[in-house]
Amino acid sequence: MMLNNRVRRLSMMLATAAVVAFAAPSFAQEISESHLKAARAAVGAIRATDPFDSILPQAAAALEAQLIQKNPDLQELISQTINAKALALASRRADLEKEAATAYAKVFSEQDLNNIATFYQSETGKKLLDSGPIVTRELVKAAEIWQNGVARDLAQQVGEALQAAAGAKAPTPTPTDGTAPAEGAAPAGGVAPAEGAAPADGSAN
Repeated sequence: MMLNNRVRRLSMMLATAAVVAFAAPSFAQEISESHLKAARAAVGAIRATDPFDSILPQAAAALEAQLIQKNPDLQELISQTINAKALALASRRADLEKEAATAYAKVFSEQDLNNIATFYQSETGKKLLDSGPIVTRELVKAAEIWQNGVARDLAQQVGEALQAAAGAKAPTPTPTDGTAPAEGAAPAGGVAPAEGAAPADGSAN
């Protein structure tokens, strides 16, 4: 009797569980069967829906963990039930494939889709799909190194240019009474000669 009550409460929990669904908008434009077939072939060739393979297993695992945590004595029953229901829902993957094909058919012509499928079904296309993520990771690393180098060199070059411009604009003090500059004062260039250095013409005092 207690087990029946637990199962009944468990069924009520499942009946009230919220399921988030992504509804694709319906398209007013009619798509021919051959166009849709080409889109399905292209979607399969580029593996467009592969990233969504884990949605149902993850949802099942999360639900199983949640229910077992609340009903640990029903673990076996929960696992068996979830596995059976998830397996039955696996056939709905075809709905996602259809929506993906429709989305591609809205953007690409039938000929475009045939060309896409042909390329990605070739050895080169398959290699691009398999090795593309590796190349992308390497490209990101190279871009980060390049970005750091460009930012460093830009800052250095701008700093040097500003320093040079500020030095060129710095005023040179000149006597207002017509007397010669004080001993040791900087010449017109703004830089005083080091002590003991030879004059500019090379002659010694």
